[in-house]
Amino acid sequence: MPKILSVALLAIVLCLPGFSKDKPKNAGPVRHTSAGEKWAEKTLHKLSVEEKVGQLFMIWCRASFLNVESPEYLQLRDAMQKYHVGSFAMTVHVDGPLLLRSEPFEAAELLNRLQADSKLPLIFAADFERGVATRLMGSTSFPHAMAFGADGKLEDAESFGRITAREARAIGVHWNFFPDADVNSNPANPIINTRSFGEDPKQVGDLVAAYIKGAHEGGMLTTAKHFPGHGDTATDSHLGVASVNVDRTHLESIELPPFKEAIAAGVDSVMVAHVTVPALDADPNHVATISKNVVSDLLGRQLGFKGIVVTDALDMAGLTHLFANDIGRAAVEAFKAGNDLLIIPADLPASYEAMVKAVKSGEISRDRLDFSALKILKTKAALGLNESRTVDLKSIAKAVGKPEDLAFGQQVADNAVTLVRENGKMLPLKSKGTPKGALPYMTREETHNDVVAVLFSDDVRGDSGRAFAREFHARVPDSRIFYVDPRIAAGMSDEVLKAVDGAQTVIAAVYVIPTAGKVGNSVAMADATGTLLQQVVDHAAPKTTVIAMGNPYLASDFPKIENYICTFSNATVSEIAAVKALFGEIPIRGHLPVTIPNIAQRGTGLERPAQVARGGTDHAQN
Repeated sequence: MPKILSVALLAIVLCLPGFSKDKPKNAGPVRHTSAGEKWAEKTLHKLSVEEKVGQLFMIWCRASFLNVESPEYLQLRDAMQKYHVGSFAMTVHVDGPLLLRSEPFEAAELLNRLQADSKLPLIFAADFERGVATRLMGSTSFPHAMAFGADGKLEDAESFGRITAREARAIGVHWNFFPDADVNSNPANPIINTRSFGEDPKQVGDLVAAYIKGAHEGGMLTTAKHFPGHGDTATDSHLGVASVNVDRTHLESIELPPFKEAIAAGVDSVMVAHVTVPALDADPNHVATISKNVVSDLLGRQLGFKGIVVTDALDMAGLTHLFANDIGRAAVEAFKAGNDLLIIPADLPASYEAMVKAVKSGEISRDRLDFSALKILKTKAALGLNESRTVDLKSIAKAVGKPEDLAFGQQVADNAVTLVRENGKMLPLKSKGTPKGALPYMTREETHNDVVAVLFSDDVRGDSGRAFAREFHARVPDSRIFYVDPRIAAGMSDEVLKAVDGAQTVIAAVYVIPTAGKVGNSVAMADATGTLLQQVVDHAAPKTTVIAMGNPYLASDFPKIENYICTFSNATVSEIAAVKALFGEIPIRGHLPVTIPNIAQRGTGLERPAQVARGGTDHAQN
């Protein structure tokens, strides 16, 4: 009797929703097989209309440790089960403008748990635009895409895709919303900028294709965005309607070529932007996401794209303003335009109900619903999720943050450093070595005004400048470093300018990067920090080196700059690269992938060999 009872209890446990018989296995390449196709078709026929609609939605999943009974986890699980959600976009929590990056193990455990609690296997996607380190600590850090344009090596973009894929798949993320196929032809673009590989359609397309190749080798789905091109806009579509006001000839020669290369390279999905394109659709209320002309006709029929068409986030103001009185209709109109996957709806219940209603009323045909739902199920099978949906947590320590991968990310950032202007009086800087060792909590360093660094950022509470200051202090321990942001720049100006006037060497590192949804979004310094930078240049241009830790177009607003370096990114690896370049520890060999109006043409780059200054110390040759 006890033996029979034990067997019965085991059978009950095996049937519990939270218990998974799934055996994790290492990720392989994305491969469509006959067995997978059959699974997808068989599964589709078993699903109700409601379940099929659920497969079309992707919602946020914020990776962190969550107790199984925590309200946040229960909300996630219940939304998934109630609305039959088929996929999640993994991100992290935020504190104002700051991303609170999580840990790989925490993310993987949460994703595994959601997989176990889901009736069907889930696809997890993420915006890993700078690699997994964009969201998770301990993984390989890469600079922004434009740094790869400055580096100029296709094999580096390919390795970028391969390493990101390996790390992403190790934690259970299958799909990257990258590469960015936008051609950044508008220097005032507040939301693309350094997220683009550059301004030359051919170079952008080549780098996009190289990234896709590498990512596929690592088993990761890729996305070309933001169709039909968001590079020639001056508005953040998170906040309002951006318009691409160019003719069809311009589209064919500038915006579309990188997408054509992406399709030829086998990109798995294309993300459609919330932008108006009058040359393609004259209706001012038709952003591309809800335009059949753009999605079904141009992308589907003319360009022949057969993969998954995904909307940009449906909660962005570029779209929601059109449906303020009936927010659920945004999903319906996007689906009718030809999109397959509807991501981040502003109101999931309303969007889901609107889609179900549209199908049951005949506004959306059952065949159309099946067409997109089957695409998604076949993709899940191609990822092998029908056979194994969870990941082995033990493999993370071997796959994520490999020393050779970390070194490669740093090497790309080093290669990207571009010297745009130099007056011959500043570089390389001299290192004064490191301070003598002391007991913990007992160090006391005396600072002087000989070398002054001013670090400009949006918010001094963030990470911007921390790695730069640490590396800089290691080389010049008595340097004086100021952190300023728009809130405190005016109040600090007298102190900063006094230090600048008395200094022999001044460094101004400016952290201006595209930030989604930032009120008053701009890549210009039209605030107190801009005023202070202008004052620094006015007081001390010959002895000042300005480093653009992000937006390379910065110098257009400060034409008196005499020494100008671009890193195209605020990533930690770019901060380290900037300091190494200042002290002559690495060769400078990057070239501008964009034109800086009134400053320099695309391709400009003053090359310099590694030349550690006399009396200096080599800190970073290895």
